[in-house]
Amino acid sequence: MFAPEGSLFARLREAAVGDWQAYTRHEFVRRLGDGSLPDACFRHYLIQDYLFLIQFARAYALAAYKSETLADIRAAVRSVAAIVDTETSLHVKYCAGWGLDEDALANAPEATATMAYTRYVLEKGNSGDVLDLFVALAPCIVGYAEIGGALRADPDTLVDGNPYAEWIEMYAGAEYQEVAAGAVSQLDRLDRVRSGPGRFDALVRTFRQATRLEAAFWDMGLAPGR
Repeated sequence: MFAPEGSLFARLREAAVGDWQAYTRHEFVRRLGDGSLPDACFRHYLIQDYLFLIQFARAYALAAYKSETLADIRAAVRSVAAIVDTETSLHVKYCAGWGLDEDALANAPEATATMAYTRYVLEKGNSGDVLDLFVALAPCIVGYAEIGGALRADPDTLVDGNPYAEWIEMYAGAEYQEVAAGAVSQLDRLDRVRSGPGRFDALVRTFRQATRLEAAFWDMGLAPGR
């Protein structure tokens, strides 16, 4: 994993190792790797992931509001634009290959697990500062990179004929790995500016809860209609 030893992310992950493994080695993840995940489960996940992206954009808009330097505001605004203008369009295009059009995505109700994690992120950002917000986002941003990389490297991962090979490659690929590495570096920068004695324990609690909510998102994916 690309998080340097001693980085804030590495320390958070180590402090929450049990929850982290339950998330990154979840049954949903394993079944993506061996290609055995039912189509209906993946479609359900794709719909909720689209709705998740909308809330993700709101989280970065909140990051812009919470930021105190022009550079940080610009970075947050670029992230909002990337999600709204690029990532959602790419997601819609990918979903079309699974028989889901944009109307089906936009008109679907949010699952409880989707609301739980995204609103938790927004609440941490509203009640805390930008470091709290990005720690709450880290299990998603960095976790998907770790999951994608681990699946690609796993000799048990089915390559030929795996309907989820494109999804795995998307998160294992250099472009997304660079995004996640940037998030790790950003956490360290914010930690240097904003952390103080006793704050790490509170950040661990946020990270652990966000990680559990990500695992619950996988649980939701295994139960279409939930």
